[in-house]
Amino acid sequence: MKEAETLDISLLDKEYHVSCTAGEREGLLEAVSFLEQRLEETAKKTRAGGETLAIMTALNIAHEFLQLLHGRGFDLPTLKRRIGHMQTRIEGVLAQQEKLF
Repeated sequence: MKEAETLDISLLDKEYHVSCTAGEREGLLEAVSFLEQRLEETAKKTRAGGETLAIMTALNIAHEFLQLLHGRGFDLPTLKRRIGHMQTRIEGVLAQQEKLF
């Protein structure tokens, strides 16, 4: 079993002690940074604070997550087609560069 450690974080000017493993630490810190940014964005748009701000931010994140989960967040076929086009162009440029040397 992985040994848990305590990570002290701050959100909305409150301190929290979160249990995590060493391998989860970086991901959790990234999540805290993401959440802090989203809380600030929501606060600017709504002027909400405290629990209302936390709930509105959580609702926005959950909505975006579900849109992606159900494939409505972006057009995957178009994205794949654009990536393929970029890859073809990159390969063409690299082939031209190889001819120079």
